[in-house]
Order: sequence, then C-alpha cells, then structure tokens
Amino acid sequence: MAKDRYVAYVGTYTYGSSEGIHIFDIDSDTWMMKERKVVPINNPSDVLVSNNGKYLYAIADLGVNAYRILEDGDLEFLNSKWTGGIRGCYLETDPNDRFLFECGYHDGRISVMKLNEDGSLGEIADRVFHKGIGLSMTDRRSMPHVTCLKLTPDFKGLCAVDSGLDQVKVYDIDYETGKLHLNDIIRCDLDSGPKMIRIDKQRKYVYVLGEMSNRVCVYKAVPDHVKVGKDIFEPIQKISTIDEGENQQAAASGIEFSEDGKHLFVTNAGINSVMVYDVDESTGLLTRLCHIKCSGDYPKAVVVMPDNEHFVVLSHNTDEIFVYKMDYERKCYLLSAKPIRIEQPNSIYIHKLN
Repeated sequence: MAKDRYVAYVGTYTYGSSEGIHIFDIDSDTWMMKERKVVPINNPSDVLVSNNGKYLYAIADLGVNAYRILEDGDLEFLNSKWTGGIRGCYLETDPNDRFLFECGYHDGRISVMKLNEDGSLGEIADRVFHKGIGLSMTDRRSMPHVTCLKLTPDFKGLCAVDSGLDQVKVYDIDYETGKLHLNDIIRCDLDSGPKMIRIDKQRKYVYVLGEMSNRVCVYKAVPDHVKVGKDIFEPIQKISTIDEGENQQAAASGIEFSEDGKHLFVTNAGINSVMVYDVDESTGLLTRLCHIKCSGDYPKAVVVMPDNEHFVVLSHNTDEIFVYKMDYERKCYLLSAKPIRIEQPNSIYIHKLN
C-alpha cells in the first residue's frame, strides 16, 4: 500500500532574502521536512488550504493570492485580489469554500471574499471595521487589532479575535450574500490581549489564547434558547501557559491541537517554551502535561504532524524551523532533526496530497 504523501507550506516575511512560500516535502516515515522550492510572493503572513484540498490562499502585501495545488503539491497561480484594507494577518474559509475570510491587525478589519468555482478569488462581499477603544490606555493595543478568525462550532458564524479591544466578536454569516451581522461579544479579561482562537475536534468547545495574560480561556458552546439556532459561549476554565514567576517575560504566541484532538500545544515567546496539555474530550477541560524550553527565539507558530507525535515550531527571530518528537508517557519532547534555516518564518500549513 502506498504511504500517504504530505507537504508543508511555510509563509515568510520577505523583507530580507526570503522570497515567499517555501514548499517542503514531508517523509511520513520519519516526519522530516525537506525543502523543494520557493513560490515568490511578497510577505505571505498566513497560508491556508481550502477544505476541498484543491487550492491554497496566501496573504500578500496587496491583498490575497489564490493558487491551484498540483498533484505533487506545487502551486499554480490563479489570481490576486485586494481585500479593501492594509495587509492582513489571518485567513479562514467556510466548509463549502464559498467565501474566504481575511482579517487585518493594522486596521482592525474583516473582509469577506467570494470564491469562484475554479478556486479563484471573486469580489469583496463584505467588509467590517472594528471600532472603539480598549479599556487599557497605556499602549497601542487599546486600538482595534483583529488577529484571528475561526468559524463558530456550528459553522453558522465567525469568531473574530480583537487583541486591542480584549474581545472576541461573534458574527452571523449570511451564506447567500456573504454579509456579516454582529450577534454576540465574548468579553475577555482586561489587558489579556486575546490573540488566537481554536475549536476542538468535536466542535463543542472554544479555546482563546491570551497573549498578555498567558492563559488559555476555555468556553463551552451551548444552545441559546432565546435565539433559536444560536450558540452562546459559557466560560468553564482559565489555565496558564507558563510557570509561576514568568509573567514579566512571556507572551503566549501560538496554539494548535494535535490531529486526534487529544492534546493542545501552546508556544510562549520571550521565555521560548512549549506548553502541552491533555484535553478531556468529554468536558473540554485542559490538564497540564509538560512545559519545556524550546530552541531558537520567538516561537511564533506551532503545528502538529498527522502522526500526533511530531510537531513543528517556527522560530521567527532566529530564522529556523524545529521539528520535535513528543513522548507523552515521559512528559517530554526532544529535537528529532537538525534545525532548518529559513528567513523569518511566520505561518505553516501541512497538507495531505490526494
């Protein structure tokens, strides 16, 4: 039987010598990564594969680029569209690949782009700019900064994380028009700086990562009996991503589930570490498994390989990719290969080829 084939798409900042999206072949026996080629694009700060696995979308300086994924994982350019604002930072699609959602840190914006049947980008269906000032007036974070987007557990809405306002705004999606309508607001702790959001594999629980509070806040999605067909988010847990006494140095930076949903990985910049949690699938609650220093500086993103044991950390400031192997029984992880040199890695997506 032929073994599964995987590639990794790594987006980089291209201010220096890097040219764009680096394509890596992944050996599914050893889970090692080997670079094959680079696809030129300016500053692909986030990359995303469509749910049908046929197309890749990448943020660029002037908007978003669309590519067709070829049989070997190579990329064929389709088109590019302006999203109606300053260069974005995160991408999301709906389950049927009808719309692409993109958000902007610098302008506090959400753009909804129509997707054509051939995977190319259509016109802007909607744009929403967050307004207001956060309660903290001490720094730039008090202005709207949308940092992450995820569909709600029922796929009917869109969660937009705003680190400046300390909120997660929840929008209803009109799938006929692509319009967004504000339905609810999850108000996070003051100065928590919510940065990322993830939904569990069963789509029952929501996990919000606080960059400044260094905590994961867990919410349970429960039916709202007043608004039929809607969910409300009930807070059930707050758990630290660091050890006691590390608050002044740390900033939680990345979060991702293992493929089987049994573990959650969080990276911490400043102290350069990875916290691993066990996930109780029946309650959604997290239990700390281990917290260990990682190599390099500024672990900006983390992704877990399909084997649920190997995971990848992008060290943004030291221009390196590290692959580790997790030992859940011994509650530790070790480097499994030499670091991969790559300038300013920022985002990564692991894709299974057909």
